[in-house]
Amino acid sequence: MRILVTGRAGQVALSLAERAEGSGHEVVLAGRPELDLAQPATIFSALEAARAELVINAAAYTAVDAAESDRETAFAVNAAGAGEVAAAAARLGIPVLQISTDYVFDGLAEGPYAESAATAPAGVYGASKLAGEQAVAAANPQHLVVRTAWVYSPFGRNFVRTMLRLAETRDEVGVVADQFGNPTSALDIADGLFAAATRIGAGGSTGWGTYHLVGSGEASWADLATQVFETSRALGGPHALVRPITTADYPTPARRPANSRLSTTKFAAAFGWTAPDWRESTAAVVRRLLGA
Repeated sequence: MRILVTGRAGQVALSLAERAEGSGHEVVLAGRPELDLAQPATIFSALEAARAELVINAAAYTAVDAAESDRETAFAVNAAGAGEVAAAAARLGIPVLQISTDYVFDGLAEGPYAESAATAPAGVYGASKLAGEQAVAAANPQHLVVRTAWVYSPFGRNFVRTMLRLAETRDEVGVVADQFGNPTSALDIADGLFAAATRIGAGGSTGWGTYHLVGSGEASWADLATQVFETSRALGGPHALVRPITTADYPTPARRPANSRLSTTKFAAAFGWTAPDWRESTAAVVRRLLGA
């Protein structure tokens, strides 16, 4: 299957491009200026030129804190832009797979969120992504919305790379210990998305709609940092002591969900794929970043 992926410089797009070999799928990356979600006039022509059989919309405005003061741009990209991608795909008669986020929930639930849980975003970023989910569903009946969370990879800016960088100059790093989620490698996301694409290519989705795709197991940010440093130390790389702190100790413009855990039971049942344990995937990314 020939797949067009928007957001060509992002973690998910780069991971899809890397994992495409051996997947049975061909990935074409698209991005600005040829395809710009903030410029709707660019979208249909870019999709048409790609001659794709599936579109994965991985492009997004992801500056969570900046979105609080830049609502217009966040909604232009994450809501209106996503809807335009889905509408263009519908005009071409092909499905769209929209990447979304745990931020559509308020983070107040006690256990992992199922896809059917009530959404209640606490900030602009989450609200814009939820509006994008709704726009995609309205524009193209052949759609999958795939929510993920706590994404890291060997590419771009992310928590794992930040921890390794901080450890180069610090003996101790304060990390939030009262927020919990599922650390998720973008490389694992890519493998899961290819599993979904294979099922679609074999005769359609087992059910269009919304799914969750995250790493197996749960952790706090402090747990994730500890895993990063323990792996790095064993390999002779930079490491630091993790000093657990609270959310209140690290105020940000946008409120972070205390609970970002997502249930992946539905995705596993539909597409026959479950992500590896987050510790395994984190260690693999750290090894790669250290060249070990």
